[in-house]
Amino acid sequence: MREVEPMAVTEVRVSVYPAGLAPQAIAEKIKEKFPEQVIDIAEFRDQVSVIVKRDQIFQILRYLHDDPLLSLDHLQDLTAVDYQKKKEIRFEVVYNLYSIRYRHHIRIRAQVPENDTKIASVVPIWAGADWHERECFDMFGIEFSGHPDLRRILMPEDWEGYPLRKDYPLQGPALENDWPEFIQVLKRSKELREFEWEG
Repeated sequence: MREVEPMAVTEVRVSVYPAGLAPQAIAEKIKEKFPEQVIDIAEFRDQVSVIVKRDQIFQILRYLHDDPLLSLDHLQDLTAVDYQKKKEIRFEVVYNLYSIRYRHHIRIRAQVPENDTKIASVVPIWAGADWHERECFDMFGIEFSGHPDLRRILMPEDWEGYPLRKDYPLQGPALENDWPEFIQVLKRSKELREFEWEG
């Protein structure tokens, strides 16, 4: 009878971190750590937001990123909201954070007044915040202090105004005040109309 050779067995162990904290529990941790900075904790359709002052936004977000029990290491999104005539403080910068390790998340909303639109850049924490902050600057005029290259990202460099502000004209500026290159395109388009095919 033929002998069967023993097979090599490789043991593979997969470890999965336990599910993380509920958003409300994360919000309470922030409030406990930065009691003077938290203005409110709001919940809407199972989404918890912590509304904070902008003064220590960098320290708050650094804490959420670095604390080993929170480990909110993924900045899912960074945007702004204009509450003109809806709230006393006009703007909010919104950070949606997620922990890849624990699979928990939280939303942070930092208030930014209209007369001083500066807030600390978080690029040193999440390098991916770079273009998000440029977009916020371009669309809302929010200035991110310490950003390595804060300039327009969607609009031309010489564009005036911030298109996503509530007081920006819906139809853009009057034609004579529009972007010079756009006026050239319109003029050229008119010149070439005689070659349009009417078949």
